[in-house]
Amino acid sequence: MIEIDLHEIISHPHRMLIDGELCEAADSETLDTINPANAEVIKCFPDAADEDLDRAVRAAQYAQPEWSSLSLDTRQQYLGEISKILRTHSAELGALDSLENGNVYSHMRHDAERGAFMLDYFCGIATELKGESTQVDNNLHYTRLEPYGVVAKLLPFNHPIQSLGAGIGSPLLTGNTIILKPSPHTTLSALRFGDLIKDVIPKGVINVVSGRNERVAKNLLAHPGIPRMSVTGSTDVGRLALGLGAEHLKTITLELGGKTPMIIFDDADFELSLNTALHGMNFKWQGHSCTSTSRVLVHESLHDDFVEQLADRFRAVNVAMPFDPLSEMGPISNKTQFEKVNEYIESGIAEGATLVCGGNRISDGKMANGYFISPAVFSDVTPDMRIAQEEIYGPVITVIKWREDEDAVKIANSVPYGLAAVIMGKDLARVHHTAHLLKCGYVEVNGPVSFALGSPFGGVKSSGSGREGSIHELLSYTQLKSVNVRL
Repeated sequence: MIEIDLHEIISHPHRMLIDGELCEAADSETLDTINPANAEVIKCFPDAADEDLDRAVRAAQYAQPEWSSLSLDTRQQYLGEISKILRTHSAELGALDSLENGNVYSHMRHDAERGAFMLDYFCGIATELKGESTQVDNNLHYTRLEPYGVVAKLLPFNHPIQSLGAGIGSPLLTGNTIILKPSPHTTLSALRFGDLIKDVIPKGVINVVSGRNERVAKNLLAHPGIPRMSVTGSTDVGRLALGLGAEHLKTITLELGGKTPMIIFDDADFELSLNTALHGMNFKWQGHSCTSTSRVLVHESLHDDFVEQLADRFRAVNVAMPFDPLSEMGPISNKTQFEKVNEYIESGIAEGATLVCGGNRISDGKMANGYFISPAVFSDVTPDMRIAQEEIYGPVITVIKWREDEDAVKIANSVPYGLAAVIMGKDLARVHHTAHLLKCGYVEVNGPVSFALGSPFGGVKSSGSGREGSIHELLSYTQLKSVNVRL
């Protein structure tokens, strides 16, 4: 059972953090945040004005020289204290995320703890920030790593507090200051985070602004005082970021959409493949995952049995309220996404795919007014269908039959995305060969995408650019300077 009072945590003021102070929007504009489990307003939060953004940028600019002048050890200590706060308040922060995005509460609490864990990880590898020396003559030639200055991060709605905790480590450890912008669908945990850490870290080092993407996010992306951005979101958001950032030649990391192919060879462990497809759909956050195994490519010899048994497991998923301790899946995170998922289900049927199970709105009892959909399985899917080509970002899986290995690879690579892939099979030579042919940034073998600690994560093609979760992320928030000293 949940061990916190939801009414109490909602009652906390949820204001922006700018220059060490909690504040409302300068023009007093607000937005409502909606509970997807019942479509009711949770509370309102600030919709930042241009004046607020300018003030946040100025605060970050002013604080950055002193912050970067601190020793690495001192910056590590500051972030260690923030990590402790994330862990101490994981129940509250996780609950706020569950209220706003409908994700199963137990997993959202884990998200807060995972954010703290990743922050600790980056603190642990920060001593790998090193320059190099070259010996080409009798003079001294060396390189040093320097910060960009101000970094802005746009956070997603599926893992709000985890993305925040994991995302602040690299910019801050490398001497940058930061402006955080949460999704308008999931804002409260970031604002509460600002409240919790305002007296822990020097003012201006971390700033949190909130509001509409079309007002706040766009202006951050275009702001000339922010040379470095990180954006997690849809591919459309990534295109917008690149366009707006181009004028000022911003350096931008993009972690965007995906359409993970799960290739099941004829020698694969059948039971393991079923479990991987099921768990890889990430029902605990309604399939709202860029790495969900939403596109299953099954060898023809296994296809019929696989579809039948997968459908049985999908039917057994317990869709319930997010704070129900027995819940395995909550509501779709917001009305816009709910309508999008339904539209994809309708398009799959219209294009001739077979809806084997699910895809219905659930409106029983407490769920009557919420955005609940039963997990759906489509068979008889062809690679050219919209449900096989486009990111659905919901609890919908498409099963595609193939015969030859080359066909599987061709189908897997046929989409605009290239984030992650899963391969199920026992012939390791065959698996390795296939992994090398897949156009993506991350390949998992014989299990769902696991985000192995220290392994760089990121995509190719329309799935983004840059890598996260590793030394590569840490280094990406630095600029390389060469120094030549004549002796």
